This record gives sequence, C-alpha cells and structure tokens, in this order.
Amino acid sequence: MSDTWKKFDLEGAGLQTLNMRLARSLRKRAVAYSLWLLFPVGAHRRYLADRRGSLVYVALTALTLIVGIALSPPYWFIPAGLEVLFALFDLFWIDRRVVTVNKELRMNLYLGSAAAPPAGYRGRYTDEEPESLIRDYTLTKEREKAGHPPAPTDQAPKEPEAGKNTPSFAEQERMLRELARTRKRQSGDRGDDR
Repeated sequence: MSDTWKKFDLEGAGLQTLNMRLARSLRKRAVAYSLWLLFPVGAHRRYLADRRGSLVYVALTALTLIVGIALSPPYWFIPAGLEVLFALFDLFWIDRRVVTVNKELRMNLYLGSAAAPPAGYRGRYTDEEPESLIRDYTLTKEREKAGHPPAPTDQAPKEPEAGKNTPSFAEQERMLRELARTRKRQSGDRGDDR
C-alpha cells in the first residue's frame, strides 16, 4: 500500500480500514535489522514482540557489566560472548520472525471481532427458504427453450412463442444465402448462384 493511501482514511468499518490498520502495524525487516544494532538492550526482539528474548539481552548486558566491574576482566567475556552469539543467531532469526509476526497480525485483524459483518446483515438471500429459491430457478430454466430467444421490443421481456425455437447457426447461414440470392435477382444481376 502506498504512503498516500495510508493517510487517506474513509473512516468506515470495511476492508479499506482493516487494510490501513494492517499496513500501520506490519513489522518491517529494515527496521528490525536497524534495531539489531542496539542488541545489548534487545530492541529488535522487543520490536518483533519477543519480550522474553528482549529480557535475556538486557540480563546478559547487566551481567556483563556487573561481572566486569566486580570481578577481574577475563570473566566478563563469558556473558558478553553469549550475547554476541545470540546476536549473530538473530541475524538469521529476524527474517523468519518478521514473517511470523506479520502473519499473526493479519490473522488477528481479519479474523478478530472487528472483521464481523455489520449488525443485521443477513447475506444475499431473502427471507425465502433456499430450497424454494432453487426450485423456482430450476423450473424457470426448464421452461426455457434451446437457443436464444429474440430480443424483446419493449421494456418487459417477452416469452418465446410456444413451439418456436431460434434457428440454429446452420439455418441462419442458409437463410442469409437465400436472402443474398433474392437480392441479386431483384437488382437484375442474373449471375451464377453459389
């Protein structure tokens, strides 16, 4: 959806509004990878709705700082190394997670309570029972003759005359040839009739 349409809201309860809400809430890979640069605080995990993963990053960063200040320098490499390994794993994880989060957002939006039809909506059927509609339709179709009935001249459609069908394609061709022959004869041209 282009940016222009994201700003143009008809304020309805239809599909356009649902699509606009979805476009605003979808997660983007570029943003997630940009936030990955802030992995010590778990920003990319928070953006992709993984609060536990975000807390793990924050805990590892805090542990690295505490161990680095309280103990000698070689021990702070352990939590920092774990954090870097998780961050490298997340470079591959982000792509799959964006797809999963966007799918969940779509499902929640389109299958949620806001996606219900308007109050009082009964579908395209009238109060008649579907069986009677099908029976009436079948009877109407059985009454029709093969071929196309001639077009009515006035507004109300006319029923074709009983026993008369529209001529077949071969009959129409024969009648056109006969009409052409009679016109030739009438115009005085007495050439070969084929």
